[in-house]
Amino acid sequence: VQLQASGGGLVQAGGSLRLPCAGSGRDFSSYALAWFRQAPGEERELIAAISWSGSHSYYSDSVKGRFTISRDNAKLTGYLQMNNLKPDDTAVYYCGQGTTGWGTMDFWGQGTLVTVSS
Repeated sequence: VQLQASGGGLVQAGGSLRLPCAGSGRDFSSYALAWFRQAPGEERELIAAISWSGSHSYYSDSVKGRFTISRDNAKLTGYLQMNNLKPDDTAVYYCGQGTTGWGTMDFWGQGTLVTVSS
């Protein structure tokens, strides 16, 4: 599986962005999908995840109620809809897939930078 995250950019606080994560290979639809972010000087953190079928999802407390993870397996693409963005959301965002759930990522996409200005 190869993954490519995109959609990052500069946005004002309160604004929205949608990050796509494009996958390749038919196994994309079989694996959990997750989004992580890494701010400067910080560790990479899991912020959202979704099961292979889309029936189960997880959100960290920092994004719950503002971000929505989804996937379209027919298009081999996952999404992270980010609303009401805050300056603290500034980070490089990564998508990943785990063959046994979202506890461990086996495949990573390159990051996309999101910058939220105050």
